[in-house]
Amino acid sequence: MTFQVGLTGDFLTPDGRIGWGDIGLSLLADDPGVEHRFLDVTAGEVPPGQLAGLDALIGLLPRVSARSLEQADRLRIVARFGVGYDNVDVAALTANGTLLTITRDAVARPVAQAALALVLGISHRLLDKDRLVREHRWQDRLDHMGTGLTGRTVGFVGWGNIGRTVSTMLAPLGMRQTAHDPYADTAAAAAAGVELGDLHAVLAGADVVLVTAALTEGTRNLVDAAALARMKPSAFLVNVARGPIVDQDALAAALTAGRIAGAALDVFREEPPTPDDPILSAPNTLFSPHATCWTDELALASGTAAIRSVLDVRDGRRPQHVVDPEAFAHPALAHLR
Repeated sequence: MTFQVGLTGDFLTPDGRIGWGDIGLSLLADDPGVEHRFLDVTAGEVPPGQLAGLDALIGLLPRVSARSLEQADRLRIVARFGVGYDNVDVAALTANGTLLTITRDAVARPVAQAALALVLGISHRLLDKDRLVREHRWQDRLDHMGTGLTGRTVGFVGWGNIGRTVSTMLAPLGMRQTAHDPYADTAAAAAAGVELGDLHAVLAGADVVLVTAALTEGTRNLVDAAALARMKPSAFLVNVARGPIVDQDALAAALTAGRIAGAALDVFREEPPTPDDPILSAPNTLFSPHATCWTDELALASGTAAIRSVLDVRDGRRPQHVVDPEAFAHPALAHLR
């Protein structure tokens, strides 16, 4: 029996091309023991029946719920193309004997590069300066001075794998680095010269607040109105993690009132945001449609990592970066070594 692999349909453009370019799909196509196909679903919940007969799913944005698994008796792994898994019912997967993996190592550098790009873009006011050229307002450039980073402080909200990678990229800029993360590796932070502290202290001392935390019930609205009030009026907020970690309405209000200097967002509370969302009319902002890190590097590394996890399960091996290791106790996964 061939090993059946499905990929969510949002990998494809409307004309049927793989929009990401090379995602390592040849690893599946060249394996005679594997058949793969793209599902019809491109957004929302994966409907019951779409996963029937599949041994593995490689997924982007569609939600995998308990309802999605109703006919997924054979499904042994969901390999997320990325690190966020707030669109997956982890408990339901575990109960179904289905592993959930993420491409932890594949995304760290591309997301860190994206964070650095947004930090530099908002602090140097690149969007404003681009407009000066296009609007023939060269003479106004003295009105749009940027903020240098050398000697300034970056405060991380979350200092996990991506945060640590950003730290290494920021080191040559000569910035002081602080972080709030109750789960951070204290030895690693000390070695990197990152000072750990409580959230409000980190925010109060930062010239750039950089959100890289995972979205959990504990981090939802973590950066709320009270937290934003702790920030300096000259400080910038950059979010490359998940939109709901920041209270978006409170952020829009703080920007509009001039209580902070600016914000660069790759992620939003709702994606895409509605046209009347206050954040879109807030001043001193730089936005990206949850895609700043979307590069050929990310595509190939994430795709290859997800596919290798799928093939590990096919070959009886335990894959790396499993979110629900409890699932190994399920009888359907007892053969994995």
